[in-house]
Amino acid sequence: MGPRARSRYLISTASRDETGRMVLSDREPHRFAEFPDNRSHSVVLGDTLFHLAGRYFAPLSRACGFWWVIADFQPDPIVDPTLELELGRVLVIPSVRTLTDVILSRRAEDA
Repeated sequence: MGPRARSRYLISTASRDETGRMVLSDREPHRFAEFPDNRSHSVVLGDTLFHLAGRYFAPLSRACGFWWVIADFQPDPIVDPTLELELGRVLVIPSVRTLTDVILSRRAEDA
């Protein structure tokens, strides 16, 4: 079984090593791209990638799980999502359409 449909490792390939353990290839993050429906969000106290994904991707089930999309999509990507977001930093948020039609469909194109 490979990565789940909404996993940040969706673009990776899965294989088994000689011991039978599942091993994933390196993940190439989806980088920033200019789309007309991109939004911007200025970070305020208490913002986390998890909660921002829940807010901006709310029409999707388990929207909070797409925190990695926001981290990857920045012109200056967020490398360590466990760190607190810098207050006042302006984040670029892709639209739900970009997430579903471009980022998540990328695996189909790569296959």
